[in-house]
Amino acid sequence: MSAQQGEVLHDAATYDDKKAQPSVEVNEVGSGKKSTIKIGKELGPVALIFACGTALFSDGYINAASGPVKTILGVLYEDRNPNLSHDLSLFSSLAFAGTVAGMLIFGVLTDRIGRKPGMLFCCIWLTLWSIIIAGAWGAGGSIPGLFAALQAYRFLQGIALGAEYPCGSVAASENTEAPGVNPKHTQSLFILATNTAIDFGFVAASLVAAILLEIFSERHLEWVWRLTLGLGALPPMIIFFFRTRMHEPEQFKKGAIKKPTAKLWWLIIKKYWVRLSAVSLSWFIYDWVSYPAGLYSSFFVSQLVPDNDLQISLWYGVLINAFYIPGTIIGALLSDRLGPKNTMILGLFIQAAFGFGLAGGFGALRNESIAGIIVLYGFFVAAGEMGPGNNLGLLASKAVAPTAVRGTFYGIAAAIGKVGAFVATYVYDQIQADLSPDEMATIRFSGPFYIGAGLALVSAAIVFVFIPQVTHDGMKKLDRDFEAYLVANGYDLSFMGMESTSAPEKIEDVKDTESPQEEKEGIGADAEREQARRQTEA
Repeated sequence: MSAQQGEVLHDAATYDDKKAQPSVEVNEVGSGKKSTIKIGKELGPVALIFACGTALFSDGYINAASGPVKTILGVLYEDRNPNLSHDLSLFSSLAFAGTVAGMLIFGVLTDRIGRKPGMLFCCIWLTLWSIIIAGAWGAGGSIPGLFAALQAYRFLQGIALGAEYPCGSVAASENTEAPGVNPKHTQSLFILATNTAIDFGFVAASLVAAILLEIFSERHLEWVWRLTLGLGALPPMIIFFFRTRMHEPEQFKKGAIKKPTAKLWWLIIKKYWVRLSAVSLSWFIYDWVSYPAGLYSSFFVSQLVPDNDLQISLWYGVLINAFYIPGTIIGALLSDRLGPKNTMILGLFIQAAFGFGLAGGFGALRNESIAGIIVLYGFFVAAGEMGPGNNLGLLASKAVAPTAVRGTFYGIAAAIGKVGAFVATYVYDQIQADLSPDEMATIRFSGPFYIGAGLALVSAAIVFVFIPQVTHDGMKKLDRDFEAYLVANGYDLSFMGMESTSAPEKIEDVKDTESPQEEKEGIGADAEREQARRQTEA
């Protein structure tokens, strides 16, 4: 068989020659001989990262879909639902509540039962309720009943959306340090699999709604909003297939704690509470700052589409959401070169600069150049994705806590961030009302951006002071340090690891390129661990 005839292309699947693998026999051209080709069951290291993280595309899609869906529901039921404004507000609020609940509950569960079960649940649950919400109906055709059903289903959807953060994102981060992953691209792979997927979900939701409206026209708006919601079932349904071929990350197998005690929790909180607080506060601020961007979206549409044409409004929604994409991609490339911490700080400074520019120049530009405002807005949004949007999840998973509580801490930080967005929806409305009773007054738009830009600088200071740098194998270092910390405090390491043994395998030592200071600290940690072991034996 010639080289060209016999060449077989395959993906980066993981093979284990000691285990039986499915195989197929093929005839070699020209020789009549048969060759056996083994087919791997499991995903390769890079594919694992994306299988874990890209389900967050659904988070972006379903959250962004609520925008055009609420607009369409407002048009359809404006004259038939006297409580329309309240019902649409609950439609969004209950999704927030479900998301926060999912983050907190599954943050704990994923540290106890594993990453994979949580991720499979998310796919099944999200697929189920995306289909059900598309067919929502009020008893006897009741309009209030329809909105009650939509609100309940959005809450249930939110549980799966929230669960994806501590389950999928944490597993994706752990797989970036697996053998076979290029250490030069660990941070960018995580970002592309998580936050970039979310941002593409934003664009996809706006695009789907706009295309469906073109297909069905305004005479069949019910088809538009139902299909927009229902198509959200496709991404998790597809990803479920890939997740069934996954295995638990090796770090989790070695570093999990099945029987946490009160003493253990006290030790963990005492050691890591500062980092958790810093990341949580930064996430809260990021979501708080991101909210004012929505204020400009409504302004753009009102200025560019003065007659409220629904089709044109939805297409402008696609354009506005597209601003996220260049920011997240550029940020992913920078994160491997500058490091997640430095990239986040840089993004926050740029975002603050454009935030102050938007606030200060809004009055002059609104009457002369709406295009100028849109350009500034695009840079503001892109900088937010380049910095905190990309790197908060990365820092929360790689710089805060060890494997044993990584899901729990990630869920707490992400939930606090969502609370920031939820609070902002109410606080900023009050701030605007206090600034001016005129809904189109310049100060109503510029005021929140002065606040948001200032808070971006506060967030940059928090990250600079309290969050450590992240290296390509930072999680392994965290686990090694945590193990030494537990031994020094008399903790029985037999409780660590998924395998129930009296002397579990310790978390592997990591040999990497370290600075002289880091090497000195590592030697000191080894000495302390050995001394603690001898004291325990004595």
